[in-house]
Amino acid sequence: MKTINKFKIVMLLSASAIFVSCNNDDDAAPSGPDFSGTFVQQDQMARPAINTVFIASGTPKDNFNSAIPSAMGASYQSVFQSRLLALNAGYTTNALGQDAATFTGLLSTDVLNVKKTGVTTFFDGTNVLTGRALADDVIDVELLLIFGGPAGTSNPGLTSDNVDMNDKTFSASFPYLASAW
Repeated sequence: MKTINKFKIVMLLSASAIFVSCNNDDDAAPSGPDFSGTFVQQDQMARPAINTVFIASGTPKDNFNSAIPSAMGASYQSVFQSRLLALNAGYTTNALGQDAATFTGLLSTDVLNVKKTGVTTFFDGTNVLTGRALADDVIDVELLLIFGGPAGTSNPGLTSDNVDMNDKTFSASFPYLASAW
């Protein structure tokens, strides 16, 4: 009998300790984000696949990914130009009228330009790099600018990945992403 009572007392004390240590801080004011500590940039993704295509194997891609955008052009333009000409030895200008140095200078600074008014698009034939809409086919645009030549019609087998749209329809409301499979 004494063993059972001791067991009940131990269980009762353990349970009360659990309940006493719990609190309800649902109503507490949020403390806000914690910006203390050290943060490290891990990737550049303004223009998808740029790092993959233009940073040659053997070159640490992490160096490009962690580069400060204002220093990227000076550090990587010549690397990108060499790679562009290795990929397309016949490159003269692209559909934007850019020669190799101008185009690779633009690409090597991997930032997403944003137009504050007007059309937001990666490239629609008229508006160029004014932002990026979800439905923009950025890979086709990049392939067209690399391989398509001045009129965008050179090397037709290399100017598209032949993926014409997202696999699911985008939402009409924020955050506009397609639902998960």
